Amino acid sequence: QVRVVESGGGLVQIGGSLRLSCAVSGRTFSLSSMAWYRQAPGKQRELVAGISTGGATTTYADSVKGRFTISRDNAKNTVYLQMNSLKPEDTAVYYCNRRSEPLPWGQGTQVTVSS
Repeated sequence: QVRVVESGGGLVQIGGSLRLSCAVSGRTFSLSSMAWYRQAPGKQRELVAGISTGGATTTYADSVKGRFTISRDNAKNTVYLQMNSLKPEDTAVYYCNRRSEPLPWGQGTQVTVSS
């Protein structure tokens, strides 16, 4: 069964950085566009960033442009999210998944930004 496992979250101060990782099992990772999503308490899950199969094309939510960078390593079946200049409003559980035909959602990784 294909699954995703997110990691790398934690507690960080305003202005700090974190790097999230998402390992995806299965043989079709390199054929799938991937994305990072987040869900804050009391809010709907939102798309944060997306990346094409080869990594050449990336897209970002306006709220994270210039601060977050999505990347992938197809040899390792892993997608990353580098988060810099973190703000309190970035506090959320972060998930990754395929852009289309989503896999079962993983547990996510908690990111908390505090002063």
